[in-house]
Amino acid sequence: MADTKPLQIHTANGDELLYVEGGSFVMGDTRGDGEDSERPAHRVNITYDLYVGKYPVTFEQYDRYCDATEYSEPDDEGMGRGRRPVMNLAWSQAIEYCNWLSEREGLPAAYYPDGNLLDEDGRKTNDITRVAGYRLLTEAEWEYAARGGKKGRGYRYSGSNDPDSVAWYEGNSRSMTQEVGMKKPNELGLYDMSGNVWEWCSDWYSHDYYDESPEVDPYNGVVDYCDEAVESRRVMRGGSADLDQTCARVTSRESLEPSAAGNVVGFRVCRTAIK
Repeated sequence: MADTKPLQIHTANGDELLYVEGGSFVMGDTRGDGEDSERPAHRVNITYDLYVGKYPVTFEQYDRYCDATEYSEPDDEGMGRGRRPVMNLAWSQAIEYCNWLSEREGLPAAYYPDGNLLDEDGRKTNDITRVAGYRLLTEAEWEYAARGGKKGRGYRYSGSNDPDSVAWYEGNSRSMTQEVGMKKPNELGLYDMSGNVWEWCSDWYSHDYYDESPEVDPYNGVVDYCDEAVESRRVMRGGSADLDQTCARVTSRESLEPSAAGNVVGFRVCRTAIK
């Protein structure tokens, strides 16, 4: 039950994660105004609970990580650092940060160096319920959380039908990222899930998998399932400050090669609430 677990946890690097109870929802274009990649709308059942980052990871947090590991700091392109969401990161850099958080807290690493997920015993797995360490959200988890989980009210954007109240996009941001938490949160208390920066997800991107994905705890961890047309890309969600509000819808999907450090592409962390 929800009241048996802490409602909020903090990582050793200052990330705040909120408790999200699992549940069932209809994923994809339920309004009839989405792209082909968001169809068909289909029922998804998330059978476990999880903790989801209250905000995207910020430059402040990522720069501390770089200081600790002696990695190079990513470019902010003159937009500013501090509490603005970190950007210009490849997918591989995002998962390295997740593994570093897990190591600092004595948790099992969630990712093998090749990007495969690892269970609590360090074995490769596609069973997301067995992954104990910090990680990126699956695509289904991301949309469920953006929609407000069990508290969701069916909004077009994460927390509202009015993008200006919850999202930074080109119409209100001067095409620049903004400090996290400056807009209203969604029903779960999560900020910036619409706009500001695209967020990497764990899954490989595929039209076929989206069309045929299992109803229970879907996760596309098999690169061979990907469409050749998208060249083995990873999923991104949420839109960004330099694109219009259409991309900030909770159902909007995009993808990028995992080795590409995309402009205005960042991430947020999560953890499965292992029983």
